Amino acid sequence: MSEFITIGEPLVTFASKEPDVSLADALEWHKIMGGAELNVAIGVTRLGHSAQYISRVGEDPFGEFVKKTIAEHRVGTDYVSYDPDYWTGHQIKQRVTTGDPQTFNYRKNSAACHLTKEIINDVDLTDVKIAHMSGIFPSISDTAEETFRTLFKRLNENNILTTFDPNLRDTWKSHEYMVKTENELAGYADIVMPGVAEGKILMGSDDPEEIADFYLQGERTKTVIVKVGSKGAFVKTSDGDKYLVKGFHVDAQDIVDTVGAGDGFALGVITALLEGKKMKAAVMRGNAVGALQIQTPGDNDGYPTPAGLKEFYAKEGVTED
Repeated sequence: MSEFITIGEPLVTFASKEPDVSLADALEWHKIMGGAELNVAIGVTRLGHSAQYISRVGEDPFGEFVKKTIAEHRVGTDYVSYDPDYWTGHQIKQRVTTGDPQTFNYRKNSAACHLTKEIINDVDLTDVKIAHMSGIFPSISDTAEETFRTLFKRLNENNILTTFDPNLRDTWKSHEYMVKTENELAGYADIVMPGVAEGKILMGSDDPEEIADFYLQGERTKTVIVKVGSKGAFVKTSDGDKYLVKGFHVDAQDIVDTVGAGDGFALGVITALLEGKKMKAAVMRGNAVGALQIQTPGDNDGYPTPAGLKEFYAKEGVTED
């Protein structure tokens, strides 16, 4: 089976071809595959590891496109099912030359919202070493949240290493419920990976160490990695170790699209840990993949192969310890 597993909603994304044109005025579009958790799975396979993805899509052309595209990226689709009654989630995304693009989602009551917990009992976790959990999927419906919690429980019962990225979205039923639930779910993960802006929203501080200390109170959490933008990432463990892993500089004119950078960071950490690297090297790889991703227009186009990662490190004059 697979070394890695994740659960989420794939989004068929129509990305504008016209730079800095509003979504209302854009006329030309390019169809690509999106979805934060799927981005991570794609990046994991691109770096030579096996991955499975759990989801549900509509019995429609978008659903066919999703399964076909996932398979083309060599991500396992054993647990991606078709739903005859609900459509596949999709979105439109602006193309920008600087900053974050505008997006608009069509995902309410989608097929993924109806992915029930019964499928989790059929998931083979035999060879899974790491699972990535994101705060997006449990936000899309009560059913998805229940399924997400069921998977988290099974992963913990099987002592599988888990990572959690809050990935805040406006799909939660309320702000208060988002804060309460995201913080609770984070406590079930071995490694929590918030950004400083997420820390401000979820626990009231944008100080990296204060954020780390907050999440180290989780019942299972041993390591917190706080993403601090271009500065890199701050790491603190339950043993008291703490350090900053510096980011890689990207010139402003080379930044094309920031979407997928956080997912790139996650897959960098995950793949390095799958290869037995120490945490500091894993976080450095996360920074590297994030830096590569922001230089491309797609959601996961910048994720490297092993050769591409090696070439990037050579250019930067660094090596993984």
